[in-house]
This record gives sequence, C-alpha cells and structure tokens, in this order.
Amino acid sequence: MMDLDPRLYENVSVSDNDVRDIVLSYLMHNCYKETAETFLSSTGLKLPIDYTVDVDKRKAILNSVLEGDAVKAIKLTDELVPNLLENDKDLHFDILSLHFVELVRSRKCTEAVEFGKKMLTPFGKIPKYVEKLEDFLALLAYEEPEKSPMFHLLSPEYRQNVADSLNRAILANANLPAYSSLERVIQQSTVVRQYLQQEVGKAFLNK
Repeated sequence: MMDLDPRLYENVSVSDNDVRDIVLSYLMHNCYKETAETFLSSTGLKLPIDYTVDVDKRKAILNSVLEGDAVKAIKLTDELVPNLLENDKDLHFDILSLHFVELVRSRKCTEAVEFGKKMLTPFGKIPKYVEKLEDFLALLAYEEPEKSPMFHLLSPEYRQNVADSLNRAILANANLPAYSSLERVIQQSTVVRQYLQQEVGKAFLNK
C-alpha cells in the first residue's frame, strides 16, 4: 500500500482543551446534561451559555420520541417552537408516523386505520411521501408486524433517527449548530479519507 504524504499531517494539532470542548459539545447537543455537569466538575471547564438553551425542554421532547409517545412529543415541540412542525413537513410526517407505528405495535388496528386516514393519508398527495406511506400502511396487513419486511419502522433505531432530526431542527431554529462538534469532525474526516483514497487510486493508475 502506498504511504500517504506526511506533509498532509503538518501543522495539525489537537489540544486537550479541543478534545474537552468536542466532548462537551456532544453531551449538551444530545441533552446529557447531568453527564456534562459531572464532566465539567472533573475538568474545571465552564459551560458556555449557548449550550444551556432549552436543554431540559429538548430532553423531554427527545425522551418522548424515544419512548414512542409521539403525541406528547408534538405537544412539547409546539410549546417550545411554535410552527416548527407545521413548516417542516418531513419532520411532521416522521413524528406522526411514530404514533401510527405505536398503535400498530399495540395491536390497536382500528385506531391505527382511523389515525392513518385522518393524519397520514393527506401526505399521500405529495409524491415523495407515497412510498413511505405505503410501507407504514402495509404494517396493518401482518399479524406480527415485527416480522414483516417493514420491521425496521418499529425499531429503536427508527425512533432515534426521528429524535435526531427533531433535535437538529430545534437547535437550528435557535440559531445553534444542528450538529455537534464531534459529528462535524467525523463528517470532515470522512470527506478527507474519501479524497485521499481517490488520490491514492489515481497515483496507482498513473504508475
């Protein structure tokens, strides 16, 4: 394997404070307030005022999503950021779909059908929602939806993805970074790695 040019790593320095700031950013971004406070007490750092904005309210909203209580999540979101869901149709659809999924999971199929007709089918008029809407409605056809081809819609990972999207939207609305410093570092390192792999590939082809 070809050695990468060492000059690529020149003038790259990461201090302990940089690492601590990245960790703190991640903890507060994801509403791990108690862990962040413990981290602060052990490092002697001070918490930037921006990080404290609505963290307790965001935590309550995200916990509601992760627990599958979409109705509560919508109520709390509307209280914290009025019109956010009204203006973000993708996010609104995803949160409404969580409530539909929980009704299906609880075998409340009649309620699920009624809710789907009232709250989800209007999205079917928009082409980009049609396929996802069909997947959700198809869950009703299975006695054990957890074993259906759409089982991922009932997974904790799906809830987490919706919670992450909602968290980013709330932060962006408050003019705060939608991604934590750690996520941005990972994104940047991925781009750099892909670029280096392409350059290495070109070098081999040009031999």
